[in-house]
Amino acid sequence: MAQSTLYSRVIGTGSYLPPDRVTNQELAERLAAKGVETSDEWIVARTGIHARHFAAPDVTTSDLALAASQRAIAAADVDPQSIDLIIVATSTPDFVFPSTACLLQNKLGIRNHGAAFDVQAVCSGFAYAVSVADSLIRSGQNRTALVVGAETFSRILDFNDRTTCVLFGDGAGAIVLQASSEPGVLSSALHADGSYAHILCTPGNVNGGVIAGNAFLHMDGQAVFKLAVNVLEKVAIEALDKAQLTADQVDWLIPHQANIRIMQGTCRKLGLPAERMVVTVGEHGNTSAASIPLAFDVAVRDGRIKRGQNVLIEGVGGGFTWGASVIRF
Repeated sequence: MAQSTLYSRVIGTGSYLPPDRVTNQELAERLAAKGVETSDEWIVARTGIHARHFAAPDVTTSDLALAASQRAIAAADVDPQSIDLIIVATSTPDFVFPSTACLLQNKLGIRNHGAAFDVQAVCSGFAYAVSVADSLIRSGQNRTALVVGAETFSRILDFNDRTTCVLFGDGAGAIVLQASSEPGVLSSALHADGSYAHILCTPGNVNGGVIAGNAFLHMDGQAVFKLAVNVLEKVAIEALDKAQLTADQVDWLIPHQANIRIMQGTCRKLGLPAERMVVTVGEHGNTSAASIPLAFDVAVRDGRIKRGQNVLIEGVGGGFTWGASVIRF
C-alpha cells in the first residue's frame, strides 16, 4: 500500500506584547531629553508607526517567546510533551549560547528531548523557520513543531539615532505546525545575498569579554527600501507559482511589518486590494522575526483569517535575506 503524503498544517497561533506601550509622542519626549529631535508626525509620515512595545530590563526574548508559545499551544489544544521540534527565529537571543529555543523548551517543561534550535535570518527569520519546520515534518522526522518569532530589539537600538530607534519594538508570535494528510504549508521560497550585509547589520561581537565593534543596529534606509520592494514582489510570485496559485487566490497577505510604504508597494505590485493585507505595524512597530506571527495571530483571533483560506507570508531582512510561504489555514 502506498504511503499517504505528509503535509504540515497550522493548528494554533499565539502572540505576546510586553505591557510597556510607547507612543510616538512618549518616545519623542524621551529622545528630546537626550537632545534628539523627532515627532509623531515625522515618524507616522515615514513609517506608519504610531506606537511600539518595549520589554522591561529583566524580561528576555525567551520570556516573550514563552508567553506567545503558551497561547499557541492552548489554541492548538495539544499536550506540550507532544511537541518534538522547537524553532525560534530571533536576532536578539538571550545568550550567545545556548539557543533561545533550548531555553524555551525548558521553560515550557518539555522533556521529550526533541530538537530545539534558533534560526537567524533577521526579519525573514519566521519565513525561514516555517520552511524548515515544514520540511522536517514532511520528511517524517518530526510530527508537531512549535515555530516562534521573538525579539527584544530595544536592546540593540541606538537612541541617539532617530532614523532607526523609532522603527523597532519587542514582541513574540508563535504557531504550532502538525503533520497532516491535508495540505497546509503549500510552498516556501527562501533567498539570501550576503553582499548586502553592510546596509542592515549590528556589526559587533564578544571578544575577550568585551564588545568588539558596534553593538547597535545600523541601517541604510534608502538602500534597504529599494532592495526590499524589489525582492518581496519576486519572492511572493515565486512562492505562489510553487503553490500553483495566482495572486487573486490569496485571501490574506501578511508581510513583514517594517514600513507601511514598503508593505503597500508590495501589495500594489501583486495586484491585491489593500483590504486583504494584515497591517499591525502601526501598533507594533517593526518587531523583526516576530512581526509576521504577531500579525498572523491578531488576524486569526479577530476572525479575519478563517479555515481553508490562503495566507501569503513574506519577509525581508538583514543578511540580506528574504523569503515567503503560502499557507492554507
